Amino acid sequence: MSTERPDNDVTGPRRRRPPLAVASVAAAVLLAGGGGAYWAATASGGNAADRDSASRDRAPVLALDSVAEAGPATPGDPSTPPPGIAPGEPDPNGPPVVYRAAGQLPDGPAEAAVHRATGTVASAEVARLAKALGIPGTPRTVDASWVVGDEDGPGALLKVTKQAPGTWTFARTTPTKPCDPGKMCANQSPPEADGQPVSEKAAKAAAAPVLKAVGQDDAALNAGQLMGDVRVVNADPEVDGLPTYGWSTGVRIGPDGKVAGGSGQLKALEKGDTYPVVGADEALKQLNEASGAKGDGGKDIGGCATPVPLEGEPKPTGLQCVPSNGKRAPVTQTVEDAVFGLALQYVDGRQTLVPSWLFHVRQAPGGPESTVTQIAVAPEFVEKPTGPTPSGDRKATSYAADGRTLEVTFWGGVCSTYTASAQESPGQVRITITEGKQKDGACIMIAKELKRTVTLKEPLGDRTVIDAESGATVPRG
Repeated sequence: MSTERPDNDVTGPRRRRPPLAVASVAAAVLLAGGGGAYWAATASGGNAADRDSASRDRAPVLALDSVAEAGPATPGDPSTPPPGIAPGEPDPNGPPVVYRAAGQLPDGPAEAAVHRATGTVASAEVARLAKALGIPGTPRTVDASWVVGDEDGPGALLKVTKQAPGTWTFARTTPTKPCDPGKMCANQSPPEADGQPVSEKAAKAAAAPVLKAVGQDDAALNAGQLMGDVRVVNADPEVDGLPTYGWSTGVRIGPDGKVAGGSGQLKALEKGDTYPVVGADEALKQLNEASGAKGDGGKDIGGCATPVPLEGEPKPTGLQCVPSNGKRAPVTQTVEDAVFGLALQYVDGRQTLVPSWLFHVRQAPGGPESTVTQIAVAPEFVEKPTGPTPSGDRKATSYAADGRTLEVTFWGGVCSTYTASAQESPGQVRITITEGKQKDGACIMIAKELKRTVTLKEPLGDRTVIDAESGATVPRG
């Protein structure tokens, strides 16, 4: 005999769904997302007595890191966030969001494992990818990366960080006019779009060798994205039978049917510790608490479905109201489905796929769809960030390591000079980015992604990299 839930419970009743049915809707959830995604960094609650005791005994606590603020988004790269917002994070200046389930939600499995890439990328792995991209040459070392192709001239360039997960980027460029015989041409950007994009079928076929080389030939594909006359094939792999979010490979196909660019991760994922997990409605409850729109464990605080516009914004048509506190009213988004999967988080400075619920949400009927993720690991296994939150003052955004060489990435002004230094201890390496004197004369206020190399006294090993200015953990790039 079932027990009805209170009317003010927005999560809805549970229903169990077979694991195969849960996985079968993954492609629909992951590929339908037309909006942004919210990466909640908190774990949901649950009854610890019902969780698997074996997992509890052997699994270490997951130490979540604060994520560095991002720079400008890379066109065609689904993993790159908008400027100043962490991957998948909603606009902090926007209204709070209330998530309501349209129907019953699944319980999911009792436990699931984290996955991460470890070790370093071998030259043979890079050569395999270069061959699939049609780039001649042997991989060579440049700082903490493997490089194949032309760095200064026209042609193609593949760059792969040596440290796992082996983040790779590829770009093919075309000079605007033929090079004179015996002379080196400057590296030019591709000409503006003037052709017709290839079909989705043709784009997927062109991307197939690249996806096979990176071990994602069986991933769910979406070729609906267009960038002018370039079609983008986005691949979201399954790992251990679960859909993933945040581990995409993007391959850009030009109007000539050739690969024009791409990015992703080259190192294969490995299964890690197993953790007890909670059901979808528990995760949804915690997601609402984390959003700031719910402060009483799920009771409706009132407000409007349509946000009240700020000063200077156009007034929307339809229902609107002004809350007594003068703040924007919460926006309601409908959870149409929930799929158990793996979502990207930074754990101890390393990119890790963590068991999570992937919620398929829509703000209004017929409106854009998006995917919202919430960690499903039982809360006693999750340690939230306790250090300073990264801010605009933070310098280092990521790093790559190769033995004693540490390559640090950060954002800086185009008219300043920068140096990097390291303070080492047995457990961590603290990085300081120092800004030098600006160039004389007027300077444009434009930020640029920069890299500086630091030589350590000892190989980095398992030590954590810390940004000395903010005190926050720096993730591997």
